[in-house]
Amino acid sequence: MSILIQFVIGVTFGSGLVVAGMTNPAKVLNFLDFAAIQTGGWDPSLAFVLAGAIAVTFIGFKFVLRRKQPIFAEKFHLPSAKELDLRIVAGPAIFGIGWGLAGFCPGPALTALSGGSLSAFQFGGAMLIGMVSARWATNRV
Repeated sequence: MSILIQFVIGVTFGSGLVVAGMTNPAKVLNFLDFAAIQTGGWDPSLAFVLAGAIAVTFIGFKFVLRRKQPIFAEKFHLPSAKELDLRIVAGPAIFGIGWGLAGFCPGPALTALSGGSLSAFQFGGAMLIGMVSARWATNRV
């Protein structure tokens, strides 16, 4: 039963990404192009998606973390590190660079795969290579 509920949650999330336009790299790149503000080409609509996501997450965490344990797991898996290190800074920086170059981040790219988007498949392949490379590099250190 839990897999069915998780599937429905995933479909709901993916549908929200499609409705918001997050699976369209051109829309995302138009949002990230702040230089286009002067020419009127900037698309601020994804700022509302971002604000909505922050609001839902903020409220959701308030309620969820009051529970003794999650519904589908034995315990919560929350970060324990309190200090910044190279991985905590470099990871989001690489994520942001990739998002800015491709117009995709992992969730929307996986959702766009279902539509057969060639750019989503290219991004997905590059993302897998990056994930495997990061794991390999981490295990070597």
